[in-house]
Parts: sequence; structure tokens; C-alpha cells
Amino acid sequence: MLGSAAMAEVKPFRAVRYVEAAGPLQSLVAPPYDVISPEERERFRAASSYNVVHLTLADDEAEAGRLWREWRADGVLEDEPEGVWWLSQDYVGPDEVARTREPYETRVVLPHERTHRGPKEGRLRLLRETRAQLEPLFFLYEGEPVARRPDREPDLEVEGARLWRLPPDGIAEAFADRQLLIADGHHRYETALAYGPDVDVLAVLVSLDDPGLTIFPTHRVFEHSPSEELDTEETLPGPEAALRALDQVPHDRAAAVVYRDGRSELAVDGNELDVQLVDRL
Repeated sequence: MLGSAAMAEVKPFRAVRYVEAAGPLQSLVAPPYDVISPEERERFRAASSYNVVHLTLADDEAEAGRLWREWRADGVLEDEPEGVWWLSQDYVGPDEVARTREPYETRVVLPHERTHRGPKEGRLRLLRETRAQLEPLFFLYEGEPVARRPDREPDLEVEGARLWRLPPDGIAEAFADRQLLIADGHHRYETALAYGPDVDVLAVLVSLDDPGLTIFPTHRVFEHSPSEELDTEETLPGPEAALRALDQVPHDRAAAVVYRDGRSELAVDGNELDVQLVDRL
């Protein structure tokens, strides 16, 4: 169980969308900003002068704000007349919605990783310039999926993903007793917290029971033992002992477990993200 606490307020999102004249949808969309390499950024920018990376990965946030206002004034973007729900399939399979962000202390939204100040400051400047949620966050919830795929052709289809508009009946109520766990988007969520009260965030919500939800390990090969690279390192008899030791690591320290020759080594170092420690090793 995710734990007991106040529950999420989830509601339809009144979207700003590309008009058909902006071009093929596949030339306008892009993955989240933080998984795009410099080479991919240039490819997306070249695909269309209206590709979303011109906003999410602009040269500076003021330029993104100027483009956002220009696209809206020129009719490249249009407002949905009312809030809508979307169900998506073939990518991660959820409902795309908006929700009011809650501080972690209320335990409505639960984090699972630490964040750094730099990315949050950049996303906050972008949010202030555009006053728009440009990319959805990815949340998980317990229980059966709250919506099913309609028995008809999708309303939108792009890059293998299919999306259906859903009737509003019962969806918001279905989340009245649920907590949300952040799967991806910690920096953007904390940016919304910093922006101020009464701000909603665009989110994709996926049931933990969804058969399409799969977590794959990312295996790393270490060239050297952590003990050769770090001052702080502990050898442990096995995985169970490593898990117990991880529980004792302070929240502000980076930690990783390395398995080698039937034993486990716990590597702990300074104030950085766990993945940064692993990459450095």
C-alpha cells in the first residue's frame, strides 16, 4: 500500500492544442525534455519550426515565452472549449489529466527520488515565462484502471500512440480515495510547488495493475571496485544485508549497491543523485 493520507484532486484538463494547419502531429511532438540528447534536439527543431522542443528546450526561457505567445496569437495553437479526459494506449496506457499539486508533507503525492536545484530553477523560469504546462508528469496509482478503451477508432494517433477522448462521468470521483506516486517528473512537480498555490499540473495517471506497466532494470558494468574510487564503502554478505544498509543511508547522500563475486558492496558518497554516483563509478 502507498499509505494513508489526504487524497488527490483530479479533474479534466482544458488544453491548448496545435491546429491542423501547424503540420503533421509527428513533426510537432517530442519526448520529455530531460531524455533528449543535443543531437535529437536539433533533429526535432529541424522537423518543424513549431515543434514543442522550441519551447521545452529553448535557448533561454524568455525565448520560449515569446514563442508561446506568438504561436497563440498567430493561431498555431488553439484552446479546447472545455476540460477533457484522454485515454492513451500503446505507450503506457493511462488517462491524461490535470491535478492540483500538493506538498509532499500531505502524502497525497509521494516522491521516490531526490532532485537538484539547477533543473528546478530552469523549469520554474520556463513556467513563469509561458504560464503553461508543456509536458505531462507521470503518476502511478493503486487499483484497477479507472477508464477503459472505447470501442471505436482513436481520436488522435501519432508515433504508435493512440488517444481517445473520454466522457467525464465518474473519472474524477474514481480518484477521490487514491494517492499518487511520482514515476517521472520530480523536478517539474517541485517546480509547480515553487510556482505558487492554486496551480494545476498536467499528468498521465497509470494504474499499478495495468498490464502494460513494466519496470526494467538498468544493468551497469563497473570497471573498478567502489572501494578504489570512494572513501566511504562497506562490504556486505548479501543482497538482504545491502537493503538493510541502504535504509540507514541519510537521505542527502548518494548510494548504490554493487554485486561482485557473491558479495555486495555499498557505495556511499556526497550530495548528488544516485544515478550520478553510478555514472561516476
